[in-house]
Amino acid sequence: MADVGYLHREEHLRSSDFISDIVIGMSDGLTVPFALAAGLSGAVASSSLVVTAGIAEVVAGSIAMGLGGYLAGRTEADHYDSERRREAAEVEAVPEREKEEVREVFADMGLSPALQTTIADELAKDKTKWVDFMMKYELGLDEPDPNRATKSALTIGLAYVVGGLVPLTPYFLVGNPHQALLYSSGITLICLFIFGYFKAKVTGQPPVSGAVKVMLIGAAAATAAFGVARLFGG
Repeated sequence: MADVGYLHREEHLRSSDFISDIVIGMSDGLTVPFALAAGLSGAVASSSLVVTAGIAEVVAGSIAMGLGGYLAGRTEADHYDSERRREAAEVEAVPEREKEEVREVFADMGLSPALQTTIADELAKDKTKWVDFMMKYELGLDEPDPNRATKSALTIGLAYVVGGLVPLTPYFLVGNPHQALLYSSGITLICLFIFGYFKAKVTGQPPVSGAVKVMLIGAAAATAAFGVARLFGG
């Protein structure tokens, strides 16, 4: 006999926007400054120059990435507001057509025509809920967090700074840029592997292959930058 006291718990990923912002900021933060530092290491004789250029890049990159996140968040909110105003106007101007669209949604779910009509009529009694329904099930739009743009900007920017400081840390401690690059490469590749592992895990991908993929991308970028700097830097 089934245990009626058993409660099924479904585990779903929460705060997906926050996690996405961390992934965006951290992945670029680990990769771009790492490639820059590697490239400069092949062209300069002092780690201080790498540190100066690296910090400048991290600051500029975090601001640019944060601004990009803010604009994306504002665009999403503006788009939602625009579509909601349009939907509210249609509910007022052509209610029967909007009811028909409600019935079509439930028809796709397999409900009977009589039940479709009943639900549409009940839903039409509350225009706010009616518009909410149309936004979600006709247009597939969820109301964005009103603070989404600011949160996204801060999260992406800070994640970029944290990621960017990882490959630069050895250059603060080691004066020879070639030697610092060896330490930087080891530390950054390990961090890229760990980051790639958890990124793949939270997105439902194979963790090990995801980790290796992220690490190889970072290694390829740094190798290319170092090679270009050696080739043109003399």
